[in-house]
Amino acid sequence: MVHGDERAPLTVLWFAWLRERTGTAQEQVSPPAEVATVGALIDWLCAGNPRYAAAFANRRIVRCAVNQDFADPATPIAPGDEVAFFPPVTGG
Repeated sequence: MVHGDERAPLTVLWFAWLRERTGTAQEQVSPPAEVATVGALIDWLCAGNPRYAAAFANRRIVRCAVNQDFADPATPIAPGDEVAFFPPVTGG
């Protein structure tokens, strides 16, 4: 578990090979208040742990959802949100 301040934690979900690289499927994290977007969250996670840096080695292919809505690095996040990271999805 990664801790910052005492605000309500975010729930972070990891799927597929991202789960393998981070070593977990779900965790609670409490980033500092200045971490207010998905991109800032990724930067904060990567700075604190090499597992996250490995998961985001190629950030352009990692997809994200905030509260089950597709998101991008500029998407705002707030305490209590659910942030999911997953590889590109193909269908057919």
